[in-house]
Amino acid sequence: MIEIFDKKDELISYVANQFVSIAQKAIEENGKFVVALTGGSSPIDLHKLLATDEYQSKIDWEKVYIFWGDERWVPLEDDRSNAKMAFTTLLDHVNIPQGNIFPMYNDVISPEEYAIEYQQLIKEVTPEGTFDLILLGMGDDGHTASLFPHQKVLDEQDKWVEAYYLEPQSMYRITLTAPLINQAKNVQIIVFGENKAKALYEVLQGENNPTEYPTQLIKPTNGELTFLVDKAAASQTK
Repeated sequence: MIEIFDKKDELISYVANQFVSIAQKAIEENGKFVVALTGGSSPIDLHKLLATDEYQSKIDWEKVYIFWGDERWVPLEDDRSNAKMAFTTLLDHVNIPQGNIFPMYNDVISPEEYAIEYQQLIKEVTPEGTFDLILLGMGDDGHTASLFPHQKVLDEQDKWVEAYYLEPQSMYRITLTAPLINQAKNVQIIVFGENKAKALYEVLQGENNPTEYPTQLIKPTNGELTFLVDKAAASQTK
């Protein structure tokens, strides 16, 4: 499903309302809301809206469990850290226990070792690996999370979390894998800007080529996938 919005603030409001609705339903049914946040600049306005009194009061944050879809392997105080951004814009402003927050970084073990540990952390919260909501973005190269084109991680079938060295960026990345993402009840991919238009077209209407456009790997088994995009991003999509 694709939802196209005229303005970015309309899109952000929609996602915030979805976040609240899914959280309320999950807490009512299962006593907890398990969510994976996305990084980059796309969710900043979303986080700030969720942190307002109007929105944060609608969620029992003590029953929210926060993970991430992916992360650069940098310390939490590094400006490139998705976790740092989330703390600054949202998590420092809501009443969520620190023990319910699981950044994708550990400064005492290797990225590969922490990927194994992170999978275990997920299992402790949701043994089946079923997230209530996974928020994702998409790059202009068609990547999502840290599932980049032509990387071995795209072939992963068993692991829930993988860490690897991304040569073009000269850094380690850690990411949820496609098999885990596809177990989620709700996956929402947020896409802004004309620079994403070609990739969005290829992902949605082009030939099946996930090696080139990894977002095509995201096909929830029993959940709902929604692309939330602005008009610029949807300009080549029919």
